[in-house]
Amino acid sequence: MRLKTNGIILARTNYGEADRIITFLTPDHGKVKVMAKAVRKSKSKLAGGIELFSISQLSFIIGRGEINTLVSTRMVKHFGNIVKNLDRTNTGYDLIKRLDRATESAAESAYFQLLEEAFSALDESTIALDLIQLWFNMQLLRLGGHSPNLRTDSRGQKLLQDKKYDFDLSSMSLSPKDDGNFKTEHIKFLRLGFSHNSAQTLSRINETDAIVRFVQPVIQSMLQTYIRI
Repeated sequence: MRLKTNGIILARTNYGEADRIITFLTPDHGKVKVMAKAVRKSKSKLAGGIELFSISQLSFIIGRGEINTLVSTRMVKHFGNIVKNLDRTNTGYDLIKRLDRATESAAESAYFQLLEEAFSALDESTIALDLIQLWFNMQLLRLGGHSPNLRTDSRGQKLLQDKKYDFDLSSMSLSPKDDGNFKTEHIKFLRLGFSHNSAQTLSRINETDAIVRFVQPVIQSMLQTYIRI
């Protein structure tokens, strides 16, 4: 059986003299592993349609095991600005690996959309890398069903603008405290980040850099505790 879909490269491994095993994330088949035969040869017809930080249209034949056979490829979109900057390239590699570790083989289509949106943000040089990584981590938590409670406090009371809070990781909620560190601007930022907003939207918030530095350790703790990456 031959299938056609779009895909984003998650991993690739050289095989034999000229072949390559590639794992793609797709919107409709989760993770798909294919054998790209002779793709490392200079005249390969497959190579031009499959590059990192790209969306490619794939046609492959279903194999008997877990590895399928890639038949044809066509580039749909390439985020070329990413590879023009080493820091953005390294961040792109990191996000790909992070998503690969956080998802099962039957990853839902929302993860494909997340990676496409991440590439779009990395492609814009005006968006800070720290912000992109933080936004990406919040989306991984959201898609994994681990969004914090940002509407009511640990006692079930509505969060108020004139109050300060501390964050409780075990209950994933905020607790009122007179000398708490979480203020209104931090809570508003987290609400936007844990909604389906883009990194571009978060970048328009005033004093974004300071807020990112403040909330980053908390988001990292959530990620390590609930997504385990």
